[in-house]
Amino acid sequence: MKPAMETAAEENTEQSQERKVSSRAEMEIGRYHWMYPGSKNHQYHPVPTLGDRASPLSSPGCFECCIKCLGGVPYASLVATILCFSGVALFCGCGHVALAGTVAILEQHFSTNTSDHALLSEVIQLMQYVIYGIASFFFLYGIILLAEGFYTTSAVKELHGEFKTTACGRCISGMFVFLTYVLGVAWLGVFGFSAVPVFMFYNIWSTCEVIKSPQTNGTAAVEQICVDIRQYGIIPWNAFPGKICGSALENICNTNEFYMSYHLFIVACAGAGATVIALLIYMMATTYNYAVLKFKSREDCCTKF
Repeated sequence: MKPAMETAAEENTEQSQERKVSSRAEMEIGRYHWMYPGSKNHQYHPVPTLGDRASPLSSPGCFECCIKCLGGVPYASLVATILCFSGVALFCGCGHVALAGTVAILEQHFSTNTSDHALLSEVIQLMQYVIYGIASFFFLYGIILLAEGFYTTSAVKELHGEFKTTACGRCISGMFVFLTYVLGVAWLGVFGFSAVPVFMFYNIWSTCEVIKSPQTNGTAAVEQICVDIRQYGIIPWNAFPGKICGSALENICNTNEFYMSYHLFIVACAGAGATVIALLIYMMATTYNYAVLKFKSREDCCTKF
């Protein structure tokens, strides 16, 4: 009898303890609901253990995000934009200053009469205004082509998912291809035109070097070495004096206007060449972007059917 009574007492004790635990848990839950009324419908989940938590190494870090972002950069368009900005800046800035120096040299030494070079002064002033327009246009056009490269390369498609092409987008991309080709041909002409003043200043500089060379014998031989600027067609044949010889020509070569204008024309010609290279890269980039859009449009048409 005694063991049965002890067993029953132990069962009653365990039941009472379970009731206390359950009642205590219910009280805690009720107090939580009373403090936070909006949490009554929440489902309670067990706290994950340390083994269930995701490891910080499994999530992508800053390095992976940077690599992913760098993969979406159209490097061809970016290099072309930097080269285009640099070339146009050199051509426009140096060309503007060099033209002003050329006018000063002509007025002081080769054409003392203002009416003889009045047309040339007007043309140079017009070219300076054209330089302002060229700089503004290519700054805007370079940004547009860079943005077009960002939104049409396959690398951006992989980053941001699939995109749908439209006829308007393909038409705009084709317009950029045509306009870039036209600008490339035009800048080939600008590059050739910018080499003309370099050739003229080089002839004058080489003539001055001949005057300075020790092989020149006597004053008479020096005075027979001349430069006639009228043969280049920039001033009329009746311009006075139009031709400078000997020591007077050497003095012109030693002036700051001649030295600065000569070197600035060289830099401007190099800037025009850099712009031509940038436009060639733009041609390849825009043609590739247009091909991507055409291929994507055909792929979309095939998936519909």
